[in-house]
Amino acid sequence: MKFISSIAAVLLLAIAPSYSFVPIKQTSAFKMSLAAQNEVKEGDTLPNIEMKELTVVGETPSSVKLGDLIANKKVAIFGVPGAFTPGCSKSHLPSFITAQPDLKEKGIDLTICVATNDPYTMEAWGRTSGGSDAGIRFLADANGELTKALGLVMETPVGIRTKRFSLIAENGKVTHFFSAEPETSNTWAPAMLTKL
Repeated sequence: MKFISSIAAVLLLAIAPSYSFVPIKQTSAFKMSLAAQNEVKEGDTLPNIEMKELTVVGETPSSVKLGDLIANKKVAIFGVPGAFTPGCSKSHLPSFITAQPDLKEKGIDLTICVATNDPYTMEAWGRTSGGSDAGIRFLADANGELTKALGLVMETPVGIRTKRFSLIAENGKVTHFFSAEPETSNTWAPAMLTKL
């Protein structure tokens, strides 16, 4: 097997000079994903990554560009490891549902929940939890692109999940970041309200 790998490497080197490679233009989202080992921090600009959203059962999910959605707005974004999971459903999401009036009073225009679930699961969670009725938008980061770009990947036996977090951004720029380390409650809405 080692011999076959060596032959493959030699053949690849032999044909490589005949190809010309064009450098990839590094956008801010691309740079952010390259530096994914670094968690997002205050002062960072959120990437304009395409996410999926389903708002009506039975329809096709729509594409939502995060940067376009939050442009010229003050937003609260929170990420969870998974829709319908115990901690997310019993504590994290409910904290943002009950805090919606206070968040709006303190200047938050929009609250967004993200997870690496598909848009159908996110829609069902938003609908059955009361989160959608409270005005929270549920965006699916199904391929983990946002999660990777923010440096918030949590490897699990079932694939990539989002580390629990929350943040405040104004016109796409992070003004406050809340990590679940050392306490998960640091990412809940009451902690966020103390900074507004």
